Amino acid sequence: MARTIGSYGPKTLEAIRKAGIRLIFAHGYEAMSLRQLAAEVGIQAGSLYNHISTKQELLFDLVQDHMNELLRQLDRALQGKQRPDDKLRAFVAFHVTYHMTKKREVFIANSELRSLEPRNYEAIVALRGAYEGRLSDILADGVAAGVFDVIDIKVATFAIIALLTGICSWYRPGGRLTREAIIATHEQLVLSGVAAPSAAPRVRARRKPARSAVAG
Repeated sequence: MARTIGSYGPKTLEAIRKAGIRLIFAHGYEAMSLRQLAAEVGIQAGSLYNHISTKQELLFDLVQDHMNELLRQLDRALQGKQRPDDKLRAFVAFHVTYHMTKKREVFIANSELRSLEPRNYEAIVALRGAYEGRLSDILADGVAAGVFDVIDIKVATFAIIALLTGICSWYRPGGRLTREAIIATHEQLVLSGVAAPSAAPRVRARRKPARSAVAG
């Protein structure tokens, strides 16, 4: 691989991070060596220390940045939404869309959580809890408003996130459904699953899944 120009600049750091994501996704954190990472970027192994102090630091930074971006984009997606059903619909649409395009980052954040040192682990778990808390609050608000019927908020939160994150294991671009159709299907599953009987017609997904050959 051609040598990256310079060993100190932000472009090199970005190349290191991207290579780290590729290698950890392909081989796992434990199997990836810093020498392998340097070779992937095209720099001397010693030059890595201009940017990262340890492999653990790299993993933590990658997962932390992923979680912070997840929270930032979710909060933006929820802006302006007032009703609980509209907020839940926005949550579903955001989560599915994000996980369609960030498969490697999501995989690393989930599968390599065990590889984090205790302090780093606690920091990531706190960020995960903040993300889950956004959904729990939406569900609790919906129950209080009488539009959702949820037996246990925490269980429902975990179940919904697991359902939506599952898209990482099967989604491939170029299938029979558009992204919009896939999002609408997930919205219908989630909204109908938590709707209070008297509110069911109001909280159903509003879009009908369209068929196409570009995604699914």
